[in-house]
Amino acid sequence: MARAATTADAFNAVAEPRRRQILDVLAGGERSVNDLAVLLGLAQPVVSKHLRVLREVGLVDVRDEGRQRMYRLNGHPLKPIHDWVKNYEQSWSQRFDRLDAVLDELKEMEDGDGRGDE
Repeated sequence: MARAATTADAFNAVAEPRRRQILDVLAGGERSVNDLAVLLGLAQPVVSKHLRVLREVGLVDVRDEGRQRMYRLNGHPLKPIHDWVKNYEQSWSQRFDRLDAVLDELKEMEDGDGRGDE
């Protein structure tokens, strides 16, 4: 079965861990490709390849500044990912609430056992 194109949408583009790392750095502000390469410990051509994919799905914008190209995050295409994950937030919250209750019970049991040893 053929793999889905990584440039199809933001979901596919951010599936690659190095692209998420690039987005994490760009969330802190605009950077050149060379800055990104140094910060991430990657070769410049590798970073450029990932930036091209991120640009094609609209996750990063680029502008020329003299001889450098400056990249910045465009968060708008991340909204569908946020909206999709948000659908699971209630489920996670309920599970965490149940886990908190179990942990509280275990702590009470542990505290009760500890008093008898004194």
